[in-house]
Amino acid sequence: MLFFAVVYTVEGIGQAKVGVVWQPLTWFLKQVHGWSALQVSAGLAVLDVPWVVKPLWGAISDFLPLFGYRRRSYLLIANTAAVVAFLWVAAETAPGPIVFALLLTSIAMAVSSTLCGALLVENGQRHASSGAFVNQQWLWFNVALVLASILGGALVQWLPAAGALHAAALVAAVAPLAVLAGLALVREERVRLDPAALRQTGRAFVAAFRTRALWLVAAFLFCYYFSPGFGTPLYFYMTDRLRFSQAFIGALASVNALGWIAGGLLYRWLLSGMETRPLLRLSILCGVLSTLAYLGLAGPAGAVLVYFAAGVAGMIANIATLTLAADHCPPGAEGFAFAGLMSVINLATPLSDTIGAFLYEHVFHQTLAPLILVSAAFTGFVLVLMRLFRIEGRPAGSALP
Repeated sequence: MLFFAVVYTVEGIGQAKVGVVWQPLTWFLKQVHGWSALQVSAGLAVLDVPWVVKPLWGAISDFLPLFGYRRRSYLLIANTAAVVAFLWVAAETAPGPIVFALLLTSIAMAVSSTLCGALLVENGQRHASSGAFVNQQWLWFNVALVLASILGGALVQWLPAAGALHAAALVAAVAPLAVLAGLALVREERVRLDPAALRQTGRAFVAAFRTRALWLVAAFLFCYYFSPGFGTPLYFYMTDRLRFSQAFIGALASVNALGWIAGGLLYRWLLSGMETRPLLRLSILCGVLSTLAYLGLAGPAGAVLVYFAAGVAGMIANIATLTLAADHCPPGAEGFAFAGLMSVINLATPLSDTIGAFLYEHVFHQTLAPLILVSAAFTGFVLVLMRLFRIEGRPAGSALP
């Protein structure tokens, strides 16, 4: 539990598209290089690629132990690389090198997240605690996100665009050092690379591909997370139309993260005993209502309430879907299977944001309300799709029989 808290705190600070770098990066590209909302969404979509191919990192760690370990050695290399890449960002001003260096940080963070996910599945199924582990990870992710968002907004407010980006990159470079120190918390048996072990892992991979439930869960997750997003258009709308300051926009991201924390505590105290299907229905309902709440976004007070409610809904959805994924991973290929299901989410999310930015600019003529209605409708439609997916009615986070 302590290791999960450390790793996801680092991710909350260091992930390029949500952490301390994100707002300074978006502001830098908008102000210095004149990028539009669509250009930012499409141009930075490459940062999502390492998260889409997470099964590759899981397969490598499952098949090829490094220096006798499947997880520890790769965690060491990935987080060291993240430190170096963030330091590179801190020395650049041209978009090309910056995006490439951030791509390296995304690879490092995706590898670290994949290995942490494998540990989650292995221990979650063993102790029937997948839901508790998911909650622990994302609770601390959002604790870190609160601090990162406030700091990112303050840097944009008080420093020149390039200076804010460089300062944020330096902060992000320090975070992975905590994972390197936290490796002492990982208890992992040494393994050897031998033909028998390879054959056993290979059989587990085949079993994963043949598991019908795994394919159904993958299809459900894609439908769940694919709706035209309005994250980047919302940033442009708040900056250009509502005239919110950059510090306040950063504070709103922190309010959203506080909502996620509240959702995690709500799950821990009230929802942890719910069965999977009712929890998914509740998360969809909360998602629709919180999306529609953005229609009332007009001033600072309303924005705080909307962002907090969206955070609560987001955390409930995250726990429901990731626990569903963790409980359906076959033993022996945990890293590959869980990463594969996460890559489905990581593919649907940037597609949604890019499509949403396109609709905002070219269909809805930079009007946010129609995009919000379309997004809410897509989310609500998942309730209809749930009839197509046979999801077992057991307590969320319990192990498979």
